[in-house]
Amino acid sequence: MEEKTAVTSLAALAQPMRLRIFRALVGAGPQGMTPGALSATLDVPASTLSFHLKGLLVSGLVSQERDGRHLIYRPELAHMNELLSYLTAHCCQGEACELVPATGCTTC
Repeated sequence: MEEKTAVTSLAALAQPMRLRIFRALVGAGPQGMTPGALSATLDVPASTLSFHLKGLLVSGLVSQERDGRHLIYRPELAHMNELLSYLTAHCCQGEACELVPATGCTTC
């Protein structure tokens, strides 16, 4: 993943509503969700949802597919995994990292 792509993706997630939408879509998995289901789940007006979905589409974190009269939004899990790999590529100087309890040591 290129730095510019990573920055665009992170910028999209840096807004609370877009982060909530993305997390809801990740929770729904590959089957995705309709805007109506997302709106009901997140208790957000349709116009606000549409605005934020557009930002997630542009970032590549979400895809859109028409199914008859409905739009289905899905998380782009491959893009998400590429972003996570990009962020952790140089973790612990290339050594395997151990999970550290939140209250424990924060070094690798």
